[in-house]
Amino acid sequence: SGFTQEETEYVLLDLQFLGITDLLVLRGDKAKHETVFTPEGDGHHHALDLQQQINNFNKGIFVDGSEMKVTNTPFSYGVACYPEKHEEAPNPEADLAVLKQKADMGAAYAVTQLFYDNAKYFDFVDRARGAGITIPIIPGIKPFAKLSQLSVVPKTFHCDLPQDLALEIRKCKTDEEAKQVGIEWTVEQCRELIGHGVPSIHFYTVSAVDSIREIARQIY
Repeated sequence: SGFTQEETEYVLLDLQFLGITDLLVLRGDKAKHETVFTPEGDGHHHALDLQQQINNFNKGIFVDGSEMKVTNTPFSYGVACYPEKHEEAPNPEADLAVLKQKADMGAAYAVTQLFYDNAKYFDFVDRARGAGITIPIIPGIKPFAKLSQLSVVPKTFHCDLPQDLALEIRKCKTDEEAKQVGIEWTVEQCRELIGHGVPSIHFYTVSAVDSIREIARQIY
């Protein structure tokens, strides 16, 4: 979001020059004042369009159709996926069909939106495999960190909080107490995921760096 196709191309050139060739390809969220996502100029409406630009770049083709005189190491990339459905998808089946397209277009792996109920992740992976999606699906985890997130997280990230977690958070009087509940919940969540042989765990660190440090110490 916020990039035209030409600006995206400049970023790809910069990244390649720096030797950074493993990307996580995200369209980006709509702006706070928008009701629907609006691209910047001729920017991309969907991550699939961004993938296509990267695929063409890997083939040595610029946005304007001209050929690169020198090509370097091609990009590999992962994409996002949504155990509880992307907010713009009409239903889980349509959302899964988009992930299948992303995989078919060359995504090497997928990282999930954050979730707090492992059952939803396991069900999502099962449905993905049933749909013929074979790439690794990496769970994305964000520890609960403060009281205000009780209402903010479901609204912002479109994921449910399990009743057991919500009840424990409501008992907390301070952000520090809520943070400790978040650490304990996430440790158990990660241990179960690791026990099920997940390929790895991706931690969302915004406002939760200290929590993740403690969680990592306990689970690894």
